[in-house]
Amino acid sequence: MASKFYVTTPIYYVNDAPHIGSAYTTLAADIIARYYRIKYGKENVFFLVGTDEHGQKIARSAKEQGFTPIQLANKVSEQFKNAWELLNISYDFFIRTSDPRHEKVVSELLQKIYNNGYIYEGLYKGLYCVGCERFLAENDLVNDRCPLHPNKAPEYQEEKNYFIKLKELVKNEVLPRIEKGKYNILPQKRKNEILARIKEGVEDVSISREGVTWGIPIPWEKKQTAYVWVDALINYYSATKFLEDKEKFWPANLHLVGKDILWFHAVIWQALLIAAGEEIPENIYAHGFFTIDGQKMSKSLGNTIPPKELVDKYGVDGARYLIITACTFGEDGDVSLKEFDVRFNADLANGLGNLVSRVAKLCENSKFEFHYDNTYQYSKNEKIESFRFDEALKTIWDEVVEVDKYINQTEPWNLKGDKLREVLEKSIKSIKHIAYGLLPFLPGTAEKMEKQFSEPKIKSEAPLFPRI
Repeated sequence: MASKFYVTTPIYYVNDAPHIGSAYTTLAADIIARYYRIKYGKENVFFLVGTDEHGQKIARSAKEQGFTPIQLANKVSEQFKNAWELLNISYDFFIRTSDPRHEKVVSELLQKIYNNGYIYEGLYKGLYCVGCERFLAENDLVNDRCPLHPNKAPEYQEEKNYFIKLKELVKNEVLPRIEKGKYNILPQKRKNEILARIKEGVEDVSISREGVTWGIPIPWEKKQTAYVWVDALINYYSATKFLEDKEKFWPANLHLVGKDILWFHAVIWQALLIAAGEEIPENIYAHGFFTIDGQKMSKSLGNTIPPKELVDKYGVDGARYLIITACTFGEDGDVSLKEFDVRFNADLANGLGNLVSRVAKLCENSKFEFHYDNTYQYSKNEKIESFRFDEALKTIWDEVVEVDKYINQTEPWNLKGDKLREVLEKSIKSIKHIAYGLLPFLPGTAEKMEKQFSEPKIKSEAPLFPRI
């Protein structure tokens, strides 16, 4: 394919419900997917989301809740599907790691790596964080605890595992490819962090577990199961292997991830693919974290903010706008629901919504008929392609302000005949241009605006964004 684009989100762990953090990553990927569909055509874009369903943590959590692991996975994966539907996320496929088709590809890929001589048997001794489903090195610990799960001490575990020769792969393949720009780790500061960590020293890592039955069996030794992170990473590749007509999309053009899982995507995932003789993804972009009113997001504090809460209050596109503009993409940011109300009223109700209502009313009162050809070409948007969503939206909002200013200066309510028509036609053209620019961000609103201002007789309609 001359021009194709394959974008993924992380697959979310079924031990947690959808919240504003997972919505943020998924919405960013949706904006990018919608943009490239306009640029390359719908058939040349593949957008993958899904859920990560294996591992010790899921088995334990399911038991505590009185479910089998697959029952828990079924329940929570539906919650994620519902959340993405609510936010109008235009994914092409929702992958689940309990899908037998995915499990088959995981087995085949691991066997390739084994056959290529990059896997050996060893004994793991050390600390394991069940919350993260990962082994911890000394330099991972903060006050003898996992930094992401400080309330629970990591467990000491000792077991026979299979290891991948990560140290060798990083030295000979991964590091040279990063340094030569064979794939990109974005933004630059995240690349610097990865390079610094590699220079501190890389050890071989376990790719299997001995006592975890809820997982994919290792093909050459069925008593062991694939380490959940290995299984999860392979989803990006497996979907292109078992879905019809999707093989052409590999390698992925973009993995969007949170900064906490960048090491797995920027180093371990690349090593696995290289060891299997497969092509590697082009770009890995890691964004920052949200705090809520200055506090870390956590289930125990009850401040995780489900997407439904935002959609119920602000509408679908109101929620989309507030989530994606909550902070500069790539940076950490703080979310305040009070601030959401202020921004909703200022930008959407009083800004865009008021402009649309204003122009529609002027057109309705004029009794004119309007006829237009749509001549817009969706040109390359550098801001979207470089993940500067706030800047891309600012350009659109600057146009909203300009049209408002134009109406105030020309005072169409005091005009008649050709002069009035000229002002209204120019305003309509600007509104349609704004709608076109909003398509990746606020698709429902963009479509409503386009439809309203394509009728010969333009009429007032209910406000796009009623004030909070």
